[in-house]
Amino acid sequence: SFCIPLDTIWLKPKIIYWAFILIKNVIIILLLISNNLLSLELKGKIIHISDGDTVHLLTDNKEKIKIRLNDIDAPESKQAFGNKSKENLKNYIYQKNVVVEYKNKDKYKRVLGTIYYQNRDINLQQIKDGYAWVYKKYSKNHNYFKAEKEAKSKKLGLWSDKNPIEPWEFRKNIKN
Repeated sequence: SFCIPLDTIWLKPKIIYWAFILIKNVIIILLLISNNLLSLELKGKIIHISDGDTVHLLTDNKEKIKIRLNDIDAPESKQAFGNKSKENLKNYIYQKNVVVEYKNKDKYKRVLGTIYYQNRDINLQQIKDGYAWVYKKYSKNHNYFKAEKEAKSKKLGLWSDKNPIEPWEFRKNIKN
């Protein structure tokens, strides 16, 4: 008669379980690495501030690139705090050398990026100072949501207004 040792029967499911865990962890690590590899980087000098969430970068190769600050939406120029938002951004990065991390472009062919000046996240800074909203439709960045809540509670920037209107609502009202 054929006899299978009991310890082998018990061992097979355990090996399969640990192999599954190992494969799952390898997949997770590969996804994290590939996500970081998909991030591209631009370096250059900010030569123009259009508004509180759009700037122009001049790269070292003398290429002009329009950057839309990712995850945030600043007041429009004709909206309350629009000019203050632009000035705030200008104070941080105008004529400064920055790094822009990005993954893609928007429908207007602008690079959707996070701007870093001296390792400081400038997109986040706009929110912290109360000069931009988290662009809730597109952002999943918890630090940005936390910063917005703090700025709101301290009534910083646009949060000092009794009834601040989100830029996406302001644009919608202009269209109608």
